[in-house]
Amino acid sequence: MRYYPPTGENKSKESQVATMFDAIAPRYDILNRVLSIGLDRVWRNAAIRRLGNQKGGRILDVATGTGDIALAALKLEPKEIIGIDIADAMLQVARKKAIRKSPQERVSFVQGSAEQLPFRTDSFDAAIVAFGVRNFANLHAGLCSIKQVLKPGAPFVVLEFSQPTLWPIKAFYKAYSRWILPNIGRIFSGVDGPYKYLPDSIEVFPNGQNFLMRLEQCGFNQTRVEPLTFGIVSLYTGYAT
Repeated sequence: MRYYPPTGENKSKESQVATMFDAIAPRYDILNRVLSIGLDRVWRNAAIRRLGNQKGGRILDVATGTGDIALAALKLEPKEIIGIDIADAMLQVARKKAIRKSPQERVSFVQGSAEQLPFRTDSFDAAIVAFGVRNFANLHAGLCSIKQVLKPGAPFVVLEFSQPTLWPIKAFYKAYSRWILPNIGRIFSGVDGPYKYLPDSIEVFPNGQNFLMRLEQCGFNQTRVEPLTFGIVSLYTGYAT
C-alpha cells in the first residue's frame, strides 16, 4: 500500500484516509487492543462519560470507524445514535457488530464526510469523535460542521492522541510510536501505511490549547482539555453556542 503523509488541511486526504482504513478494517479492533495494551477501552469510556446525561437524546459519533464508541454509548440510553465515517469497510464491520449486540438497539451507521454532515442544523443533543479528528481533510470545516448540527448547549467531546511532555514518558512514547507500533501494525494487518501515518498525524495535530482555540473559532465555549495516561491521549470538551 502506498503511504500518504498527513497534510492536515488537504482535501485529497479524505480519500487517502478512507483507503488506508478500509485496508485494515477486518483487524482494526484487535490491533487497537494490542497496540494500546487494552487502554483504548478505558479512554473511550472516559470520553463517553463526558457526554453527560443523554437519556432520550440523539448522539452523533463522527469518524465512528468500527462503531466502538457508538455501541458503548448505548449505556447512556439515548433515543438514537448515528455513527458516520468515510471508510465503507469500517462501517460494514460496525453494522455487523451492532446486529450481534442487539438488532433492536437504536444505532445506525452511514457513510459520509465530517466536513459535510448530511444532517439538519440543531438536530443532535451531543457529538463525539474518538481518534478520528486528526484525520479530517479540513479540521476547521469538520469542527464547524459538527457545531452546526448540534443544539445550543450540546456537549462535544473529542478523544485524540497527543504528545507527552514528561520525561521519560515522552522518550518512550516517541520510540514506541516511531519504531515498535508500525512494525506490530504491519505484522498484524499486512500493510504498513496506516501505522506509519499514525505518528506523523499525531505530530502535526494542533493538540492541547491549540486545539481548544480551533474549537472556539467554530463556536464552542467552556472548552477544556484533560490529559490521560501521562498525556498519551487528551480528552477535549466544548459546548455548542
